[in-house]
Amino acid sequence: MDTTTEVTAQVWPTLQAHDAPALIDFLVDVVGFRRNTVMEDGGFVAHAQLDWPPGGGIMLGSFTPDGEWSRSPGTSGGYVVAGEDGSGTGIEEVAERAARAGALVSPLHETDYGSSELVLADPEGNLWSVGTYRGEPRRA
Repeated sequence: MDTTTEVTAQVWPTLQAHDAPALIDFLVDVVGFRRNTVMEDGGFVAHAQLDWPPGGGIMLGSFTPDGEWSRSPGTSGGYVVAGEDGSGTGIEEVAERAARAGALVSPLHETDYGSSELVLADPEGNLWSVGTYRGEPRRA
């Protein structure tokens, strides 16, 4: 039985890391992403795709300073919409794992626009805001 589904995300934020395997572990174990593909050889990650269970994902790889698509590790930021409670990607679950990992920059709080949010830093120094705000409906 084929359990794969067609990719629907059309925008893929990308990261480079000094220690891509450690960053992948952090994003999976603490934030809640799921490994889809990791092309690794001796600790060098040529390409990885991590899926966000409620939708979307990111791609990342090992830092290659002279590469065509080179970006300095630790200079990115992203916003991730929390999933449903009990899914492993719920806001409280992410907050608890981030606190245990010592990764919280700003603890879970309510914003002026009605979102519950927290900010955490990954091992490379990238900042991640995780919140319940799903964005505004698209206009026709």
